[in-house]
Amino acid sequence: MATSVNSTTLPINSLIAQPSNGAPTSKSSDVGLNTFLQLLTAELQNQDPTAPQDPTASVTQLAQFQALSAQTNLASSFQAFTSNFGVMQASALLGKTVTANTGATSTTGGTSTVTGTVASITVQNGQPFFTLNGSNGQPLTDNNGNPLLFSTQQIVGIGS
Repeated sequence: MATSVNSTTLPINSLIAQPSNGAPTSKSSDVGLNTFLQLLTAELQNQDPTAPQDPTASVTQLAQFQALSAQTNLASSFQAFTSNFGVMQASALLGKTVTANTGATSTTGGTSTVTGTVASITVQNGQPFFTLNGSNGQPLTDNNGNPLLFSTQQIVGIGS
């Protein structure tokens, strides 16, 4: 449906980029509150006084925008909470003996695992990773001498 500012309202849902699954995207090009208010002001300034728009349409659009804004804030807060919760859970592993899957395959065809004591927790992009010290007390390292980082999803066993 072609929409003109002079005769009809622009539904707020048509102003927000949406992927095929219908969920709003979070790109910097999304319509912000200021953009929405500028569009609403332009719409009201350019409407035909002999055929005014439905007065409830603007209020409905604003309510939809506020609900979307609240949902976005809630999702952002929940993401921060899950990141912090994951770090707290990982910190409980410090000093514990952990067996972790290395992701590599062994000569027998199964996946390779290593066992060591959790020495430190590192957070990268909001996700916790840990390093292990081997039975000799030295950090487990890669071929370049850098400590191996393991995610909590790689844990296959936890000791005391």
